Amino acid sequence: MKIESKCHFCPRCDGQGCINELPGMGGVGNNENFILNCSSWRKYYPLVEEDAPPAPLRLAPMTGAIQNVGYGEESPFYGDLVGVALAAGLRLSIGDGYPDEKLLSGIGALRSYGVKGAVFCKPYPNHRILERFEWARDVAEYLGVDIDSYAIKTMRDLVHLEQKDARTLRELQRAAHVPFVIKGIFKQEDIELVRELRPDVAFISNHGGRVETVRGSTVDFLATYGKELRRYCGALWVDGGIRSYRDLQVARALGAEEALIGRPAVTALLKQGVAGAPAVLQDILEPLQEEVSCLEPEICR
Repeated sequence: MKIESKCHFCPRCDGQGCINELPGMGGVGNNENFILNCSSWRKYYPLVEEDAPPAPLRLAPMTGAIQNVGYGEESPFYGDLVGVALAAGLRLSIGDGYPDEKLLSGIGALRSYGVKGAVFCKPYPNHRILERFEWARDVAEYLGVDIDSYAIKTMRDLVHLEQKDARTLRELQRAAHVPFVIKGIFKQEDIELVRELRPDVAFISNHGGRVETVRGSTVDFLATYGKELRRYCGALWVDGGIRSYRDLQVARALGAEEALIGRPAVTALLKQGVAGAPAVLQDILEPLQEEVSCLEPEICR
């Protein structure tokens, strides 16, 4: 199978090399939130002790093997990515997309390895999400809704997605047979949604800078609103721009029970293949001495 990588293999994945490449590995709005996600973690390094525990790392939900990654076929990507994550010791999740083959391929990948993961559905009308919950019943460790992706550029005009409110999400929460996750918490009004629903997990995310939303970074949102959100949910997760073990320590110190990565796993897969990718991810999973003094972007490059 031919692969024409959409990743440019920048020395540091910080959002500067793929500006507005969507479909692709970039984001919207000149990659502003992608760039902020990556750069903002360093502000919090002085607050964390060198031996502080890290947040456990989970693979973020990703789809679009052909459009976003460069695979010649859609289905093989999901088995490759889950295989890399398992070999690297990551917890798992899969995502949704159009056409349904994307979600079904992710479900198939989990099933083929005999493992479970967090399954995130796009905000379709509820009857379609409930159908997806059934598809994933045997592989779902968590079930969640990607509430901010109704605005994602790559799905616009292809399918009907909708902005969810507490009433529609509550129906899904009641139907979930496993812990329920609201993904895409990034605006102040989302805090009220979490307060009303009391989900098992509130997942702070701006979709890696790939959706049109307010400007800012996920770690800043976590630092500002994390304590308040913790009162209304069972656990907090966060993604966006995590590139080092130090970032994982910050996530844990700010109250996140888990952190998730997306692009680094895809880049490792494209660059090193299934066999070599887990070794690349050890740069995030294991502490490096030079990270401790890495407080400015220039030093980190």
